[in-house]
Amino acid sequence: MKRIIATPNKDVVVFIIGLRINRLRSVRQWLPTVQAMGPMLQECYANDVGLISHESLVGWRSVTLIQYWRSTEELMAYAHGSRHLTAWKRFNQKARTSEAVGIFHETFEVSNYESMYVNLPTRGLAKALGESAIKPHQEQAKGRLAERQSQETI
Repeated sequence: MKRIIATPNKDVVVFIIGLRINRLRSVRQWLPTVQAMGPMLQECYANDVGLISHESLVGWRSVTLIQYWRSTEELMAYAHGSRHLTAWKRFNQKARTSEAVGIFHETFEVSNYESMYVNLPTRGLAKALGESAIKPHQEQAKGRLAERQSQETI
């Protein structure tokens, strides 16, 4: 049985962004928003703007990306960059005339976390920050959380 955790003691910014298709038949209204996501991800990785890793979740009427960034400053710098601003302006113009698609985002600055992955390919925080084998004192979530707190007091 493979049991790992995300490498502890690294700060990370978790950015969750997604869209929901509100009107399935209004393809011309929502398709450009869906299509804008891929090129922006490719740009982030190609230009090393601070995006470490991401996971994609696809639902019946929605797409959600969980992104892991090195810092809030790098995330905000990308948000104000050319490709993102162009896509945002295009979405804003269309959103004023139709409610065919909705978007959201949430940003979290994370300095204390615990994780465990059992019999899975590397994913989530472990994919973003690196993985470590579970040590005996990390068997319980409480032990994994306490490890970061004890290192901060040193």
